[in-house]
Amino acid sequence: MNNILEFYDLLLKKYGSQGWWPVQGNNSKLEICIGTILTQNTSWKNVEKVIKILNKENLINIEALSEISTKKLALLIKSSGYYNQKARKIKEFIKFLNSDKEITRENLLSIWGIGKETADSILLYAYGEPYFVVDAYTKKIFSRLGYCNKDIKYEELQKLIIDNIPKDVNLYKEFHALLVRHGKELNNT
Repeated sequence: MNNILEFYDLLLKKYGSQGWWPVQGNNSKLEICIGTILTQNTSWKNVEKVIKILNKENLINIEALSEISTKKLALLIKSSGYYNQKARKIKEFIKFLNSDKEITRENLLSIWGIGKETADSILLYAYGEPYFVVDAYTKKIFSRLGYCNKDIKYEELQKLIIDNIPKDVNLYKEFHALLVRHGKELNNT
């Protein structure tokens, strides 16, 4: 395979449109942001359970998340794993939103607990900014296809991909979702 866009087309033909990011509640932008934090080091199935709980408790809003204690939030998100750290990350993210700082990659990366993948997921899925998300599936798949070595740095792989496909938010979303789907399929075989 010599063309990254051809690979995208193959994945789309095989799996169809993924329609990502799945949102359960009314505050989709904040739910996506919280979901990106919760999905760190855990499966989406566990995140869905937690999002359902947070929606049921009316906690997918900035005011409620500002007021809830970190300890109580941690108990509610326990099934997402690393719940004490994730509760703190969510609280730090909410403080950032309350600061009225501009939502930029640099500003997101300045928040405790927000790394490149999480920042890019927030920017792409919640704010519609053209940042391609590089996750473990992306690295694994692209290295297996010979596009890169398995030790490639995040920014290098991100640049490799965006330099070889059109700059389009919807394409970035769909391609990333297809890579996740394909990665999951490979893990199940």
